Amino acid sequence: MSELLLELLSEEIPARMQLRAADDLKRLIVDGLKSRGLEAGEARAYSTPRRLTLVIDGVPPASPAISEEKKGPRVGAPDQAVQGFLKSAGLASVKDATVVKDEKKGDYYLAKIEKPGRDAPDIIAETVREIVAKFPWPKSMRWGAPLFTELLDDKGEAVRDDAGAIIEVEEWLRWVRPLQSIVCLLGGKVVPFEIAGLRAGQETRGHRFLGPGPFKVKNFHDYEEKLAEHHVVLDPAKRVAAISEQAHKLAKDAKLELVEDDALLAENAGLTEWPVVLMGSFEKAFLEVPGEVLTTSMKTHQKCFSLRDPKTKKLANKFLLVSNLLAKDGGAQIIAGNDKVIRARLSDAKFFWEQDLKHPLGEMAGKLANITFHEKLGSQKDRVERIEQLAFELAGACDADPQDARRAAGLCKADLVSEMVGEFPELQGLMGRYYAEAVGTKPEIARAIELHYKPKGPTDTVPREDQGDAVAVAVALADKLDTLVGFWAIGEKPTGSGDPYQLRRAALGVIRIVLENDLRVPLVRSLEIALGLYKRIDRSGSSRTDKSSKPSFENVFEDLKYFFADRLKVFLKDQGKRHDLIDAVFSLGGQDDLALIVKRVEALDAFLKTDDGTNLLAGVKRAANILAIEEKKDKTSYAGPYDLSLLKEKEEIALAAAIEAVKQDTTSAIQVENFAGAMRALSELRAPVDAFFEKILVNADDKKVRENRLRLLSEIRAATLTVADFSKISG
Repeated sequence: MSELLLELLSEEIPARMQLRAADDLKRLIVDGLKSRGLEAGEARAYSTPRRLTLVIDGVPPASPAISEEKKGPRVGAPDQAVQGFLKSAGLASVKDATVVKDEKKGDYYLAKIEKPGRDAPDIIAETVREIVAKFPWPKSMRWGAPLFTELLDDKGEAVRDDAGAIIEVEEWLRWVRPLQSIVCLLGGKVVPFEIAGLRAGQETRGHRFLGPGPFKVKNFHDYEEKLAEHHVVLDPAKRVAAISEQAHKLAKDAKLELVEDDALLAENAGLTEWPVVLMGSFEKAFLEVPGEVLTTSMKTHQKCFSLRDPKTKKLANKFLLVSNLLAKDGGAQIIAGNDKVIRARLSDAKFFWEQDLKHPLGEMAGKLANITFHEKLGSQKDRVERIEQLAFELAGACDADPQDARRAAGLCKADLVSEMVGEFPELQGLMGRYYAEAVGTKPEIARAIELHYKPKGPTDTVPREDQGDAVAVAVALADKLDTLVGFWAIGEKPTGSGDPYQLRRAALGVIRIVLENDLRVPLVRSLEIALGLYKRIDRSGSSRTDKSSKPSFENVFEDLKYFFADRLKVFLKDQGKRHDLIDAVFSLGGQDDLALIVKRVEALDAFLKTDDGTNLLAGVKRAANILAIEEKKDKTSYAGPYDLSLLKEKEEIALAAAIEAVKQDTTSAIQVENFAGAMRALSELRAPVDAFFEKILVNADDKKVRENRLRLLSEIRAATLTVADFSKISG
């Protein structure tokens, strides 16, 4: 077994593509070798700004020989079928095939195919050439001289023109940036092949500026050591660790604290092969601008880290940059250059901040009419007007002041027209809060402007009523509900994996806000309000407000209810809840209070984990099965009240009494949202149901008694339906 080492050295690879490219290289090469019969051991892939590297352990010297049999058509089959079989099996004539006797189905041809093993270098060369030619870069460029290959038809034969000449097609090699060299070693020996004039060898290069020149390698260990000697850290994880360690040390020495940013760490690791962290500075006057603006500007334009005071958490007038050089002057010139660029960038940010402060948010909000939200849904101003009214209606459920909710909603999108958000869209909401605070807006309203976008993803936090952000909760719900209703109304629903307007995220946001704040927000009523406020949209893209009548979107309404039910299932399933229990609760009908649905599911889940719950479920299912069989046979339904006078046996009398008691107790418990109590009441059915099935013959000879006992079984089902539809529960 040998080690395979492959390096593809090129011009700079964009940082955002490197890790994915390394994973793709490993997957495609390993799969390619495997498909050609070459099974290998562990594979590891690495990336730097200039190279993709793959090392695979345990590569055998050759693929094993294969002997297989291929069944063909019957003897005497049409010639076309026979010839197709011969071609696929690689046989010259039927004489090369074996005839297998079969008295039942008739004799048929059988091909015995012997495939000799292939040398590993041949397989590797073929695989690498194929993968490089078809590598899935998000963006790539063609380079080198074009290759001219024969155009083949469906049969694999060359296509000729009218004069009989073979037609050739021009093909270019595409790579993210031009390849410069290829290292390919198997067991320390070069695997010979060529790609676009580049011959595979054992020579590579180190750092573009710090490496003294090309060098030869023997194996991966030798390769990694020599790269380090030539100022290249191959493993991106080690570059991340080096940047982090240097950054924290510089910050500590300056008695400051690093503003952590894992994404920026990874990006800088993708921009450097030998990272060196340096500290720069800027004028304190820039600290008048909000810290998030300065951090975003330095990160976006110069990939620099921010520093702050560890006690006050306020931004310091220092920053950290990551260089790819070991400068002779200790980095003084690099720092001076970055100081100059940072100063220019922060001057722009300061200008945007000062210009925006000259225009109150109310004035900015008036300009939203000039921003199109969607060509079929009107402007951002139209949208804000809907969110205003919807937030006002939802405020009561969130314990928020309705007028504050309306005011916050009216300003929540205003910063979209600001200079700052135009430059840094990721600051929308946050800048609105700063601009609102600058003119003395109520803190609850200012925070709502920032927080109404939350949650922005599954790991993001939601605005919390218990943290004084009830207004933000109302506006966040209104914003997301309006988005969902609007895009549903114009038929832009998520399809498969496609969700360009992030509607699944919006629905999950509504669910999380409601559940984490334990809100009583009836979903049906909320959707009705949103639909009632919506503009009638015509297919030409224009819209008109029709306040005299409520829009009729029955299909949208029903479809959205099912969509929310599906999103809630996904959310609860991710938390370990059983999907069948969710179905069992939703099947009751009228279940549109998300918080109560979840509480009911949790109580049902806990109940079914007890012996009483397990046995009662079995009893209810048994009753349901008997009813289904007998109702089908008798072509009638036994739903409805039973005749108390026909109950003679003590077990059926006890069951009837238990059913009536359980109906009352579960209903009373559910009315006060005591779902655990409802489950305890339901458990009282377990013993009477068990005794009934043990002692009572349902299909009695007396027709009236039989029908009455079947009606008693239907009442078991009816009693449990106050809690959940047990027929939907597996087990």
